Formats: sequence, C-alpha cells, structure tokens
Amino acid sequence: MSQAAQYGTSSQMDGLISYVIRGWPGWQVILTSLLVLMTYDQFMYIKRKGSIAGPSFKIPFMGPFLQAIHPKFDSYLAQWASGPLSCVSVFHKFVVLASDRDIAHKVFKSPGYVKPCLVPIATDIMGPNAWVFLQGRAHAEFRRGLTRLFTNKALSTYLPIQEKVYSDYFSRFVAGTQANGGKPTKFMSFFREINCALSCRTFFGDYISQDAVKRIADDCIFYLVTAALELVNVPLSMYIPFTKPWAGKRTADAVQAEFAKCAAACKANMASGAEPTCIVDQWVLHMMESKKYHERIAAGEENVTKPTNLIREFTNEEIGQTMFTFLFASQDASSNVLHRLRDENLSVRGGDRNRPFELTMYDFLTYTNAVIKELLRHRPPVIFVPYVATKPFPVTPDYTVPKGAMIVPSCYPALHDPVAYPNPDSFDPERWITGDAESKTENWLVFGAGAHDCLARKYVPLTMAHMVGKAVLELDWEHHATERSEEIRVFATLFPMDECPLTFTERR
Repeated sequence: MSQAAQYGTSSQMDGLISYVIRGWPGWQVILTSLLVLMTYDQFMYIKRKGSIAGPSFKIPFMGPFLQAIHPKFDSYLAQWASGPLSCVSVFHKFVVLASDRDIAHKVFKSPGYVKPCLVPIATDIMGPNAWVFLQGRAHAEFRRGLTRLFTNKALSTYLPIQEKVYSDYFSRFVAGTQANGGKPTKFMSFFREINCALSCRTFFGDYISQDAVKRIADDCIFYLVTAALELVNVPLSMYIPFTKPWAGKRTADAVQAEFAKCAAACKANMASGAEPTCIVDQWVLHMMESKKYHERIAAGEENVTKPTNLIREFTNEEIGQTMFTFLFASQDASSNVLHRLRDENLSVRGGDRNRPFELTMYDFLTYTNAVIKELLRHRPPVIFVPYVATKPFPVTPDYTVPKGAMIVPSCYPALHDPVAYPNPDSFDPERWITGDAESKTENWLVFGAGAHDCLARKYVPLTMAHMVGKAVLELDWEHHATERSEEIRVFATLFPMDECPLTFTERR
C-alpha cells in the first residue's frame, strides 16, 4: 500500500471515530472516558503490584486516600505483617512499603536507585534545593559541613542554652498544673512547644525571639506543615487556598524567612568576634575560618594551617532552609525506674541537684542511657522513611520497584523484632545493660542508615539525657492514665491518643 493510501486510510479512520463520538450524547462521552481512565488506573496498579502483598484491586483513582487522612497505627502494623513488601496506590501514586530489616537497609544504602522524598509534596513545601533532597556531590558538600556541628566539642557549647530552655519550660509545666487547679492537664501541646523551643534555641540561640518560637511551635512543625506533609495529597491541592498543603507551604516559607534573618544576625555577630553558643554560630565560624584560609592561600602564603571543617560560604537562605529541615526532623515507667534515674543523675552531679549538666557526665549515665535507648526503640520517633525510585530498583530477586514509585523502608518492625529484642512490646531498659540489645546493630534503625542517615544520632541521646536528668531531679509528676493512653496516634511521629494527662509539682 502506498504512503498516500495509508494516509488516506488513517484519515478515514480518524474521521469515522470523530463522527461516532459526535453522534454520542455528552454524558456518554464522559462516561466512556471515565471507564477508560479507571481501567488504565486499575491495569497499571495490578502491573506494578506484581507478586507483592496488597489489595487485589484498588478503589478507582483515590485508592485508600480516606484512610490516609487519619492513619491508624494498627493499619500500619497489619500492612507490615502482610509481607516483607506490600503496596498501596493513591491517586495513581504507587507506594511500596518494606517491613523487612534487610530490605530496609538495602533501600537506605542504594542512592543510585532512590532518593529521599519524605512525601511527594515535601519538595514543594520545603524547597527542591533543601539539602535532604540533594544527591551526590551537592549532598556531600552540605553533609560535610554539618557533621562537624555535632562533635562533642560543638555539642558542649549548646548545653547552657538548653539548660535555660528546660528551666523555663519546667516552670511552665508546674504553672500549667496550678492554673488547672491541680487537676490533670493534657500536656502534649506543652511537650511539642518545649521540643520546638529546644530546637530553635539550639539552632539560633538568642537570635530568635520567644514570640517567634511560640508561633513556630503553634503554627509550623506540629500543625500546619506536619498536616500538609501527608504521605499522599490530593493532586494540585497546594494551589487551592485554605487546603492543608496551601497553608503548610505559606507557613514553611514564613519560617524559613525568619530563620534567614537569624542567619544574617548571626553572621554579623560572629564577624565581631563573639564566641559560638549555638549551632548556627558554629557553622558560620567554620565558614569564616574557611574563607580566611582561602584568602591567605590566594595571597601566596605558605604553610597555612587548613581548617578542620573546610567548607564554602552558605547563603542566609540556605542556612534558614537547612535549619528548617532540622526543625522538622526534631519532632518526637515504673517508680523503680524513676528512683534509679534520680540516684544516678544526682551522683554524677556530686550530690548537687542544681548543678548544670556537663558533657563529661554523659558517659557515666549508664542507666539513663539505657532508658533513652529503650524509649527510642519502644516508641521510635520515626516509623518509616519515604524514598522515591529514580530508576527501576530490584529490591529482591523477584520484585523490582518501578521508576517513580515510592519505596518506604520501615524502622518500627526491626525495632520490635522479637528475635533481636525478646518481649519487644515491653519497656525494659535492662535489655541494654544485662541483655544483648547493644549487639543488635542491624536492627537499630532509629536514625536510619546509609548516605542520608540522621546527623543527630549523638545529639538526640545527649539532649534526652540532659532533659531527663534535670526533670527527675527538679520535678515530681503523676501520669493520670486513661483507657486510650496506650493507643497510638500517628502524626508524623507517635503520640498517645489521650494527649498525655499529667500533673506536675516542683520537688522540694
């Protein structure tokens, strides 16, 4: 057949289809298009699912979106128990969940196949150039500079400002109980605020105002931004006014702008010769030392001592954005335990319960550290870490994650593995002292693994030891348990469903 004949036949076919469609009522065209799209959506789900666990069919288009709006922890447990790999699909976004410890390690350590995404909308809310989303050399450049901010020497400079935060908020805890007439008060909002204040002050010291800290605690990390960063959102919802993604984006931009102002104030202060007292001070000091080194080399000087942290100069906006990602990442026993904690913390302070915490005390807090490790294992602050496949990823010999799909390695199952941690649902600090929990390093996924593991793996236990030690020495409290105290609410991290009703009094 000639090319002209072929063209004529094609044109005739197109004309015939157009004629048929023009003859249909409008509702019939819409219905047919909808059926075609539903069939395609279902076909692609089944194709991507392959042999792994998951529903045989999905709810057209949205999948389990309604369940994702208010996720239930029991649903995650059921999903993890369904198989080492399982899947869901929401608004045509295919998500693979990995509950197997070894598969989780493989995902964490395969930057050639995956990159962190938190959730699909996170790059829009936090900014596509945020360092946590970078790969390769760009990521390594940021990480090299940030790692030196968490050495023991650097961490010791943050302790005095953290001591002030604890003193301030512990007084507020007592005052909150008094204001409520000594009756139990839901303290989760207080705990969210102290966590946020601790992070803001550690990052920016006195460069950030208390009003700004309060606004950020109320409006940012634990509410608007956290609510926006759901695993899957309605497509394009970030551009629809008053939706959660729209509010989250506006809030994130405002907080990053506030942090950029703090960075500018820090640079001016450090240029005057001030001593570093917070994380940004340390970071800017390293920038200044690096700049001076490069200037001396460029001037032809010889035998110039190279700084321990040779980095480029980061802009105020880059600093603000980086501290914002840190802020988001910093989200969240028997009487015998309490007595042992008090005795140990009083001992390392030489019997003076008002003595401020010092870095040298940390290594002598054996039982306190065991309690902290058990807290992080029993109720880990992160239960999974979403990644997106940048190309087809053969995670097992039998299954390849499609390009563009999310792959979500889970931390919780490894931390509750009964083989590694007998009676995993029991809170037992002794497993870290007389047991062999310390040797189960492959299961210790609290801080992830691989190139994007958490920089704060030393900072978090130190901060918790500081807070716990000061609290047990200065406060008495009573937990007024309810029938929902052991129910878990998932909101970025894990919370008690009853918002933790407590009463606090000052120890005499």
